Amino acid sequence: MQITISEAAQAHFRRLLDQQEEGTNIRIFVVNPGSPNAECGVSYCPKNAVETTDHEIKYSEFSAFIDEVSFPFLEDAEIDYITEEMGSQLTLKAPNAKMRKVADDAPLIERVEYAIQTQINPQLAGHGGHITLIEITKDGKAILQFGGGCNGCSMVDVTLKDGIEKQLLAMFADELTGVKDVTEHQRGEHSYY
Repeated sequence: MQITISEAAQAHFRRLLDQQEEGTNIRIFVVNPGSPNAECGVSYCPKNAVETTDHEIKYSEFSAFIDEVSFPFLEDAEIDYITEEMGSQLTLKAPNAKMRKVADDAPLIERVEYAIQTQINPQLAGHGGHITLIEITKDGKAILQFGGGCNGCSMVDVTLKDGIEKQLLAMFADELTGVKDVTEHQRGEHSYY
């Protein structure tokens, strides 16, 4: 596995590491991996902080160490250092931090759940909402339940048919036949619209 660290980010890390004790590298980690509360981070990793179970990824001028628990959740992660008019910022994108990536040949329910958690729910989170996959029926319908800002939202039907269903059917064209909402919607202050 390789974590992509852009040249700009590598140069940034090198500048920071030059100010540390010799032999210091970086540690990339996930707090609460595999959960909705997962958060990624980068810290200094002095020589004496390297564990025998750590995974080491070597870059041209330093190494990144990843603990055994975080390692599978950092697959496909990317770190970049972006400079804009207002300043510079280090970005770490780890699409699998909240849910471990599933194999292409995994059961359909696992692949759909992965797509929901990594692609659909992050979009719905902007409105304070999320969906939960309840089941996939024998005839290929994904049974979903809306929560948060989506529960009771007047736009939920549009979100379901024009957003979620189109996206899932495109991803699982030969396996899913549609989606169905089983939420007992209750309009309230939590509803987005």
